Amino acid sequence: MVQLVWFKRDLRTADHRPLAEAAACGPVLPLYVAEPEYWAQPDTSRRQYLAVRSALAELSLRLEQLGAPLIVRTGTVVECLGRIHRAIGLKRILAHEETGNAWTFARDRAVRHFCREAGIAFVEYPQFGVVRGLRDRDEWGRRSAAILRMPLLPEPAHLIPATRVPPGVLPSPEQLGLAPDGCDRPQPGTRRSALALLESFFAGRGANYRRAMSNPLAGADACSRLSVPLSTGAISIREALARCHAARREKIAIPLTAIDSLISRLHWHCHFIQKLESEPQMEHRSVHPAHQRARVATADNDPTLLAWATGHSGYPFADACMRSLIATGWLNFRMRAMVTSFAVHHLGLDWHACGVHLARLFTDYEPGIHWPQLQMQGGQTGINTPRIYNPVKQGLDQDPTGAFTRRWMPELAEMPLTLLQTPWLAGTGQPAPVIDPGHAIHDARARLSLVRAEPGYRAASEAVFRRHGSRTRRLEDDHPERDRAIRTEKAAMAKRQLALKL
Repeated sequence: MVQLVWFKRDLRTADHRPLAEAAACGPVLPLYVAEPEYWAQPDTSRRQYLAVRSALAELSLRLEQLGAPLIVRTGTVVECLGRIHRAIGLKRILAHEETGNAWTFARDRAVRHFCREAGIAFVEYPQFGVVRGLRDRDEWGRRSAAILRMPLLPEPAHLIPATRVPPGVLPSPEQLGLAPDGCDRPQPGTRRSALALLESFFAGRGANYRRAMSNPLAGADACSRLSVPLSTGAISIREALARCHAARREKIAIPLTAIDSLISRLHWHCHFIQKLESEPQMEHRSVHPAHQRARVATADNDPTLLAWATGHSGYPFADACMRSLIATGWLNFRMRAMVTSFAVHHLGLDWHACGVHLARLFTDYEPGIHWPQLQMQGGQTGINTPRIYNPVKQGLDQDPTGAFTRRWMPELAEMPLTLLQTPWLAGTGQPAPVIDPGHAIHDARARLSLVRAEPGYRAASEAVFRRHGSRTRRLEDDHPERDRAIRTEKAAMAKRQLALKL
C-alpha cells in the first residue's frame, strides 16, 4: 500500500506523526508541492519563500539519507495528486492539519473532495495544540494540553521508497513571480537553526529575556527567535516545549523566569492559532459585529497607508520600526503591537489593509497568530482593553539612548536626543508628521467610544468571549497597564523588604 506524506508547513522528520505512521505501514512517498497560486496571494512574499526554501533543502537531504527522497512538484496540489494517483495508485494520503489563510483553507477542502471522489483515504493530524471543530473555548485548554503532552515521536530509522520517480526541482523565487522585497537574506527556517537558537538561548543569550524583549534593539538578540523555524515547521511546538522543560531541570546560565516566559509564549502561540481555526473569517472580517459595521476600507494607494508602510509617517520611532522590519523581516512583539496600534488608532487606517502589508514583511508570518493579533491590537474584538500605544512615548521608553532610531533613521543622526522622537519641534525644516500628534489619540479614543456605546455591544462581546476568550480570565479582566503596575509595585516592595526598608 503506497503511503503519500504531504508536507506543508511541517518541514521536518522528527515529531512528525504523518511520516511516522506512514513509515510504520510500508513504502512512503514524501511530497511537497510548490503552489504558484499560493505565492501570488497578497499576504505572501519572497522573504517567506526563502525561509521555506532553506527548510526544504534541509528536509530533502535528510529524507534522502533515510531512504525516501522528497518529491517536489510545482502546480496545484489536486492536479499533482491526480497525476501521481494515475501513475502508481494511491491508497492513503497523510498530512498535518493547517491553520492558514483563506486560500489554504479552500485548498485543503479541495484536496478532501478529490480524495473522496478518488477513493483515497485522507488522514490529517493536529500539528499544534489546536483543536479542529470546537464551538467554544470551554474544552480547549484540556484538549490542547493533551496534544502538547503527548510523547515526542522519534524520527523513523529508515524509510522504504514507494517508487522511483524523478524528484523534481524546487522553483526559484523568480519562477514563482516573487520579486525582491528589500530583504535578500532573511532568517533561515531550518531545523539546524532552530536547535542552535534554543541552545544559545539557554546557554546565556536569554538571560535578559524578560527585560529586553520589549526593546527592539536588545530584543533582536535576547528573544528566542524561534518564530521563523516554527512557521516553516522545521521544529514542532512540542519539541520546543520539551526542550524548555528539560532546561528547567538542568543547571543553566539563565534565570528560570526567562524559561517560564518562553514556555508561556509557546502556549500563547497555540492560543491565538485556535482563534483563526475556530473562525477563519477573522482574516477578513472584524470579530465584533459593531466594529465590522464601523469599518472604513483603506485603498492600497492611500497616501497615509503608504507613508506608514514605508517608514515615512514623520514619527521617528514608528518609522524606524517599519524600516527595520522591511530590511530584516523581523520585529519584536511589542513593536509589532505598536506599529499596528499606531496605524489603526492614530492614523485611522483599516486593520486589514495594514495586516496584509505587515504579513508580507514578516518572514515568520503565521496566519493563526497574525490575524487575531491584528484584531486585538486594532481594537476589533470587544473583549480586550484597547491598546493605544503612543509612538513618541514608546520611543522614549524602549529606545532611551536613541541608538535604534538613529540606526534606521539616518536623516536624524544629528538631532539632539531631547528632540529625536519629536523632530518637528526643532524648527529646522523637519517634515511634519502625517497626522497632528495633539489630536490623534483623542480622535482614536472618540472613535472607539462611539462604537462601544452602541446598543447590544456588551452582549456581542460576551458571544465573542465564549468563542475566543481565555478561560483563565473573565471578560472584564483585561487591563495590561494595571497588571504591569501591580507587578512593578510588588517587585519594588520585595526589594524594600530585602533591604529592611520597611
